[in-house]
Amino acid sequence: MAHDRVFFIPWRDTNLLKSAADLYSEADIFRVIDPEDLVAIKLHVGERGNPNYVEPFLVRQVFDLVKHAGGKPFLTDTNTYYRAKRNNAVDHMETAAIHGFGQMPFLAADGLVGENYVEVPGVGVLKKIFVAGAIAKADAMIVVSHFKGHPLGGFGGAIKNLGMGGVSKDTKLAQHRLIDIVVDKELCSGCGTCTEVCLFGVPRVVDGCSVIDGPDCMRCLTCLSHCPEGAITLLHRERLGDGLASAAIGVLSTFNPGKVAYISFAKDIVELCDCMPLTSPEVTPDLGIFAGFSPLSIDASILSQVDYNHLNTVHKTDCFRQINKIKQLGCPGSETPEVIKVSK
Repeated sequence: MAHDRVFFIPWRDTNLLKSAADLYSEADIFRVIDPEDLVAIKLHVGERGNPNYVEPFLVRQVFDLVKHAGGKPFLTDTNTYYRAKRNNAVDHMETAAIHGFGQMPFLAADGLVGENYVEVPGVGVLKKIFVAGAIAKADAMIVVSHFKGHPLGGFGGAIKNLGMGGVSKDTKLAQHRLIDIVVDKELCSGCGTCTEVCLFGVPRVVDGCSVIDGPDCMRCLTCLSHCPEGAITLLHRERLGDGLASAAIGVLSTFNPGKVAYISFAKDIVELCDCMPLTSPEVTPDLGIFAGFSPLSIDASILSQVDYNHLNTVHKTDCFRQINKIKQLGCPGSETPEVIKVSK
């Protein structure tokens, strides 16, 4: 497999589904599937209220092509650590159905409330990695990603789809807690707003100042964005990129070589991720669909075409951190891959 090549079609095409089929054929994406393989189609169905996830008709095409290749496909994602409408399997499946994915089988990869996972050896900055069971036990995987900004990682693409989307709640939390959170005692008024808005009730006011030291804190920006005094700061945001890279390698370790492929949709490229129950400002016009066999290469090929300096500034981090780190950890691919435009 050529891990340093990425295939591409522009978004504004006269026949999108035909062009997408040509892309997948030219890239030979479904070569990773053998007859009777259980094939995880790893995606993000979008948090309720977010309109920017990959449209179901595009996922359906991938689903049908996996079946045509002899595989047994199922859609999957892991339950969220934060408490919204994908926090458990029941809410997650309902959200998937509401967003139009109900005609395809969907499994919460980590079980009803996150209890189904397989431990793999730690990698990089993570001492333990718990890979979601339905992903770890699948024979092959097609990673379908929506490229967009992310407030901690700078951007979310294939690496994040693996590293955050393929692991248990404990491993999600471990990655977020690589970031430090501090309260400026001179600025804090002890108003308690941070306690009121936190879904976990982590912040507490002690001697007229907020203290944020609970083990459940996931550095989610909620308290920071609501603090009327601007007293809360996140430090070392770039460390999430280290965690994403480490976790992604852990997820990939559960598959035999040559059994994972990637399809990324670079459209609706906005500042915030699909986990937010809202939309956000556009970063770059729609680019197209990318396909390949390396999360490193496919993310790098898209990031090089967007205004990543804008994302770095808005999110106060380095978008290339996760790309550089996964390369250091031995992921095959290139930070400057060959991008091949498919036209037929």
